[in-house]
Amino acid sequence: MKPAFLIQMALLYVWRSWRSTAVIGVMVVSAVAALVFLGSLAMGTNDAMIRNSTGLFSGHIAAEELPETFPPGRLQVDGVKQVLLRRLLPVRLRHGDRAETLVLFAVSPSEEKEATALWKKTVAGRYLRTNDAAVYLSEPTAKSLQAGVGDPVGVYLSPGEPVAELTVCGLYRTGLSNLDYGIGFVPQTTLPLSGAALSAAVFLQDGVDPERVLETYSRLPDPPRFRTWQEFMPDLHQLIELNFVSMGIVMVLVFGVVSLGISCAFVIFILKNVREHGIMKAMGVFPAESALLILTEVFVLTLAASAVGTGAGALAAAGFSRTGIDLTSLTSHNQYFAVSGVIYPRLTFFSLWLPPLLAIVSGALAAVWPSIFVIRQRAADILRSL
Repeated sequence: MKPAFLIQMALLYVWRSWRSTAVIGVMVVSAVAALVFLGSLAMGTNDAMIRNSTGLFSGHIAAEELPETFPPGRLQVDGVKQVLLRRLLPVRLRHGDRAETLVLFAVSPSEEKEATALWKKTVAGRYLRTNDAAVYLSEPTAKSLQAGVGDPVGVYLSPGEPVAELTVCGLYRTGLSNLDYGIGFVPQTTLPLSGAALSAAVFLQDGVDPERVLETYSRLPDPPRFRTWQEFMPDLHQLIELNFVSMGIVMVLVFGVVSLGISCAFVIFILKNVREHGIMKAMGVFPAESALLILTEVFVLTLAASAVGTGAGALAAAGFSRTGIDLTSLTSHNQYFAVSGVIYPRLTFFSLWLPPLLAIVSGALAAVWPSIFVIRQRAADILRSL
């Protein structure tokens, strides 16, 4: 049986039973469209978690133990949006008879406010300003010191006299233990910083792979130590990988159910047209050719329905990718959505091509049962029963 004739016969069979075709088609279109949209939503959720976690303070790449005279321009390579230099100074803060040991980050307030979202988590007072003789503390740290906005705190680098007295300009709360405990922030011009460790936070442009930037950094002379967000936020990295696995399982389960529906529908379809199959067998059509005809029918149907479903799902994802989906009410206490609860669906190879591919594969598997049913029927038995 020639391929052109096989496809023509399959199209005629599918067209003749248009009611069954419509029912199966709607089922496949709905499944593919829903999973394309859900896949893009899952990618958007991952993007939002990365954007929230890295944009709050840490950046996508952390450069540690930089030389004292390290020029930040060396890190400003293709794909990098901004580089923030920070100095880390272990100190002891004292307010009245209360004291707290922590690490002060000496930062550039204007650059930090431009690149990070930590200042948006202010719960009292205000964020730092350039040349401020002030300190920006977390709410738990201020509570431990029994200090509030406007109160003076002494800064001790070692036991003895304080090196500075700073005013608490504002309090913040993020809900993240690594930011709410053990650290504080001051402008770079406030304290003597000789001997303070120098680090850098590298913020990347949207969609840039940190590994690509690290490859560029590796060619720098005497490159410092770099860590990507996957290394200093392994919990988020594992959560994103879990999302991929979970979405893959959902797709397989959905199309497992869809393939069962296709099999049942095609068995009914074959029973209704069993006379044609009997006549073809009597004319000398081989069992393998009958099975190939059924496989072609299923393939034509699922291919057309998958194309329509992929288009519908992609259109829905493209529409919401501009406006976003605001899930703030469902993520307000989630540490991975500390900045914003808006999710922008994003189409990728995973979300755009895996659902239709699974639909076609499940359709091919669905053709096995009706094919076996036709192969096992003898032409004489079929024609005798008419």
